[in-house]
Amino acid sequence: MTVQMAERKYDPIVLVIDFHHARGPEIEHCIADEGTNPAIENDWSLLPFMALSDGAHLSTEEFSYFTLRRKETSTTPATSLFGIACSRQLDSKLLINRHPDVTRSTVQKAVVVVTDSPQRVGQLREKLSVVTSAWFAQKDFSDIDILKKFREGLAISLQNDGSKDQNLGLSLREMIHEFKHQTLVLFKGLLLQPKMLFFGTRCERLCMIQFSLISLIPGLINSLEDCADPAFDNYAQTVEKPTSLKTSDRTSLLAYMGLPLQIFGKGSMFGPYTPLQQLDLLADDGTKSYVVGSTNSLLLQQKDRYSDILINLDEDSINISSPTLRNALTLSVSDRRWIDLLTQIVNETWDEEHPSRPKTLGFMGSEEFIRLQFEEYLLALLSSMKYHLELTSLNSGESPHRSRAQLQNFNIEGDPALDFNVDFLTQWQKTSNYALFSRLTSDALLFSITEPKHPSAGGLTMDDIQRRLSQQVADLHLDERVREGREALNRHLSTGQKKVSAAFNSFWSDIESMREAQRKRNEQSQRSSIDQASGSPSTASAGSPDASGAWFAGRQRPSIDVGQAQASVNAAGQKASAYFSSWGSWASEKRREWQDKRSSSPSPNPGMTASPSTPTLPVVTETAESDRGRRRSMQRHSEDTDGLSRSLSRRKRWSNIILRRDSGEFSLPKRDDGTSSEASDVPYPKSPLSQGCPAYETDAKKNTDQTLQPEKSTEALFDADGFSAVPLTPNEGLRLDLNPDESASQSEPATTVDTHSSEVKESKESSAQ
Repeated sequence: MTVQMAERKYDPIVLVIDFHHARGPEIEHCIADEGTNPAIENDWSLLPFMALSDGAHLSTEEFSYFTLRRKETSTTPATSLFGIACSRQLDSKLLINRHPDVTRSTVQKAVVVVTDSPQRVGQLREKLSVVTSAWFAQKDFSDIDILKKFREGLAISLQNDGSKDQNLGLSLREMIHEFKHQTLVLFKGLLLQPKMLFFGTRCERLCMIQFSLISLIPGLINSLEDCADPAFDNYAQTVEKPTSLKTSDRTSLLAYMGLPLQIFGKGSMFGPYTPLQQLDLLADDGTKSYVVGSTNSLLLQQKDRYSDILINLDEDSINISSPTLRNALTLSVSDRRWIDLLTQIVNETWDEEHPSRPKTLGFMGSEEFIRLQFEEYLLALLSSMKYHLELTSLNSGESPHRSRAQLQNFNIEGDPALDFNVDFLTQWQKTSNYALFSRLTSDALLFSITEPKHPSAGGLTMDDIQRRLSQQVADLHLDERVREGREALNRHLSTGQKKVSAAFNSFWSDIESMREAQRKRNEQSQRSSIDQASGSPSTASAGSPDASGAWFAGRQRPSIDVGQAQASVNAAGQKASAYFSSWGSWASEKRREWQDKRSSSPSPNPGMTASPSTPTLPVVTETAESDRGRRRSMQRHSEDTDGLSRSLSRRKRWSNIILRRDSGEFSLPKRDDGTSSEASDVPYPKSPLSQGCPAYETDAKKNTDQTLQPEKSTEALFDADGFSAVPLTPNEGLRLDLNPDESASQSEPATTVDTHSSEVKESKESSAQ
């Protein structure tokens, strides 16, 4: 009978949890031994809430881990059971046999496996996932044969595995990689038995982190029979003090060292996933400490009430509310050196694709390596604590177990427990797990079995500083940021280069198109100019500058108005012809005047008074006539465009006269006193255009008042153009007065001259008519 009960003890239980739209989560099926219903017998009313965690509907597949209480029977004491649930969803339209209670668009169910040992959690996880997926693929939840066969096969496999230590799925590497040196803070905090609350939105990760943490204490995961209820204390009541030691047996050595430390004894509980329905249990006065997890953010609002240490997995942060607890969990120099070295090993062997194993596939950095490192640390702590107690009792004068001479025989320098932080040792001595440890190792010389020395004892070295700096630099994720920044910069540079190239190509194509359009316009303008030049002479003459200025071919030529250009040329020609004709008429009149004076005038006598026969009269008359003739000629030449040729010939003749005068062909006459007149004294003819100014009018009046004596007649010489060489004297030509004093005294004859000149003018006008 006892053997049958022992065999039945390991038989797992399979349950189906359904989420009803009105009643909420409830147990739909319980697959156990025939004729039994453990859910009803043990009052697992909260099991549906543990199986369907908060937020499970947001995921396609979600896992939750929890603990259950099994009541005491006539053959077995009350103990703790461990459950794992896999929840999934299915569209209700796909169901083959749709139950009337299904009113929502999706159906949510969970398959639960309950066993008596948490060792098999990792192994059960993979099997449960496969079976749940296959059951949902049937699309008929009334058929549970696959679940029954799953339970039968699971019972056989678990019995064959026995009590093998399995930690599959409990990734210590991930915990150290995420929390780094704070992993040791969590480990030492677990020994102080505070209220530890883990929070995270992913339920599976939340639960596995807690299992990984408690697995760091050697043998604890196999001694959790009292963790489901704070009232359980079976382990402390039944454990026996070891009386022998077998150093070749690891289990015997750990038991002699007082391990496992009973973290979850009386007044403590462990709930990887704890629903809100268990908050009353957490707030109970009998619950002194616990390690629980929740996915409901309501607990974050009341973290001071429900937690001494809050671990937020979404933010990878640890919040310690109590100052005393914070001082006790401050890492010493040796502690920090030890955990930094372990973290460095994990980071150097980290593999993103397979986080649970090192990329070198070696022992360094593996799960087993990490467990052995923490086991060494814990054994050194226990041994140093024992030696510390011996030194304290010896120094305080209390009844020591060993004398000073006996302690000196162990060759231990100082107090090695100081490397573990004295505040931590003080707080640890107040816990229930330390009390049980002290009772189980009261007479044991632990420091004689394990060296009482911190694994990383010693002062701060340069290696520690370099390791600390490298760790801090790694925490900043500078490589990732620089890499991301470099990649972003390269992307921006490449994009900018493409944009600049595209803009430059577009700009260059625009320039080329503009040049092509301008070239076409220039060709059209040149063709139009050539066409107009072939049609009229004026157009051809206007287009000649384009031909001569060929180096402006690249520029756009302005449009030419041929009619306007021809009119401008004609107006300029008229002005030029009028100007030169006025000069010609004035010169001809002067020539006739000089000829008449030379032919009719006697030798000049300055002392004589002017008479009506004085040759100066015709001069004035001729001058007035020349003025009228010049005005008529200007008017005539302004109307006649053909006068340009005649004015040019006259200008040529006038320039010939000036050239001959400059060359000395015209001989200057001598004065009466025998001296030749200076060139500066010769008054040259003034332009008729200047006769309008007052200075010229004064000179003309003086010329009429001055008495001129006729010179001796000379033989006139005529050139090919009809001009004669006339010698000029200072007192002739334009009749400028060189003696203003004499002319002032001869005002009367001037009046006579004016009267006579007017008569002569009237006679000439009548003859002209």
